[in-house]
Amino acid sequence: MTSEAIVARREYGLRRSNANLSIGEYLLQRLQDYGIGAVFGIPGDYVLSFYSMLEQSPLRVVGCTREDCAGYAADAYARVNGMGALCITYCVGGLSVCNSVAGAFAEKSPVVVISGAPGLNERKNNPLLHHKVREFHTQLEVFQRLCIAATEVVDPLTAFAEIDRVLDACDRFKRPVYIELPRDMVRIVPPIAHAYRAVEREPDASATLEAAREAVERLNRAQRPIMIVGVEVHRFGLQDQVLQFAEETKIPIAATMLGKSVVGERHPLYVGLYEGALGRSEVTSYVEQSDCILMLGAFMTDINLGIYTANLDIDRCIYATSEQLRISHHHYHDVPLDSFLSALRRSQPRPAVRLIPDSLRTDRAQEGFELLADSPISISRLMKRLDAQLDRDTIVIADVGDALFAATELTTHDRSEFLSPAYYTSMGFGVPASLGALTARPDHRVICLVGDGAFQMTGNELASLARYRLTPIIIILDNEGYGTERYLHPGDWDFNDIHPLNYYRLPEVLGCGAGYLIETEGDFDRALRSAWDDRSQLHILHVKLARDDASETLKRLAARLGERVSGGKTG
Repeated sequence: MTSEAIVARREYGLRRSNANLSIGEYLLQRLQDYGIGAVFGIPGDYVLSFYSMLEQSPLRVVGCTREDCAGYAADAYARVNGMGALCITYCVGGLSVCNSVAGAFAEKSPVVVISGAPGLNERKNNPLLHHKVREFHTQLEVFQRLCIAATEVVDPLTAFAEIDRVLDACDRFKRPVYIELPRDMVRIVPPIAHAYRAVEREPDASATLEAAREAVERLNRAQRPIMIVGVEVHRFGLQDQVLQFAEETKIPIAATMLGKSVVGERHPLYVGLYEGALGRSEVTSYVEQSDCILMLGAFMTDINLGIYTANLDIDRCIYATSEQLRISHHHYHDVPLDSFLSALRRSQPRPAVRLIPDSLRTDRAQEGFELLADSPISISRLMKRLDAQLDRDTIVIADVGDALFAATELTTHDRSEFLSPAYYTSMGFGVPASLGALTARPDHRVICLVGDGAFQMTGNELASLARYRLTPIIIILDNEGYGTERYLHPGDWDFNDIHPLNYYRLPEVLGCGAGYLIETEGDFDRALRSAWDDRSQLHILHVKLARDDASETLKRLAARLGERVSGGKTG
């Protein structure tokens, strides 16, 4: 659903009557107002009443194999769709999904967590009901720390207003929220009329103008400006405005790892990913030589900063996110990212036009891939072949490890999607995220890159992909263990090994799909072509890699982080 359609539905919420709606029905209606079309999860007795209501609603119920997988799927759906939702039962379900929700919070993915709970009438005299941990409020207290807003729906008079408050926070802050629904509250019809009232928020106009004025002065003096865009540009739907601003000012664009694909990487102003010492030296040098660095919606994490090898002088930085605005050492308050960007565009800065060297021009024809058909496959060569296959309708999902680090070498098309937990770095994201992404965009081709270690954590979600006849291409990078850990902490350590599986034979277990065993570049080329041309079934490409194979990015990461991991440094 487009942002315009979502706004229209919210405005409709201002006018319509909600008389005779139960609490559960109202919640379902409000989810749809925010453009949510599917809810992921696993049922349980404390939430069965709501689940039956959910299944009878226009919302699609997408069952998963595990609660944490439902969380990853809802997270990916939110990243692609704008907001996502999951529904689980009390404690055994809710506490199982904590890690997924924590990752969504860390990376600003707006997910609505709905949990069933024991009925209020069941709680009298504090009985030992099943699934309970310590107190009845234990799970609520956990999610209050993991979410930007949380509520327990216990009062019919305030139920609708509480649901509105929490969903509004999810939309406003682009972070997860939590709604706990006792099972005896689901079908209660509140005895009062209610109409949604949007929360009006006005930025500080004076601070916005002053911040824009200072930023423009700095940009107009700049001879070597650069723009670094981050994931918030995507989360808040600002891609068009940012790209238009760049085109109006001719400022070159770099992106962070978490913000990869926020802008199309073949745009003539795009120069590559800025990752400090982890990235390409040409990009690092080009960014760090800038005399004015405009950072928009970028999380400055240890990964984005190349394990703190980034050399960005604060005196030369304009740092704007949804939560703060800092120009050099000057802090401006109550200036949202979108308001600041709009004020900048209206001010029409005119910095010097900076030359982009040919080595950074990603819009030019890519160097042709020369297949070495009989050569053993390596992860870097795999990425080069895959890069030649991508198009504007491809969503690339990269799990944690070298699946992510190597995938930074791919070139996305026309603001296509690249999904990865590149900050929280929770292994096991990839396969369930494919479920979420394809639920949101069934017309797109999804490529999932996942290491064998991460796959063994959540690979059972293939069953859900098969159940709903979704057809991603799953590329399993098999080096018989945790390859990233081997590089970070060298030595012949058994704890980095896992039991090898014949992943290419999993379609036999699923009863559908096609599997391929890949050992050479020729094997990969044939398998990728076959999978790409067949949208009728899912495909599993089992890629056998050498145990010590690694991308150049991972090798640079190991060089920077390895000493800390081994205990040589603590800073």
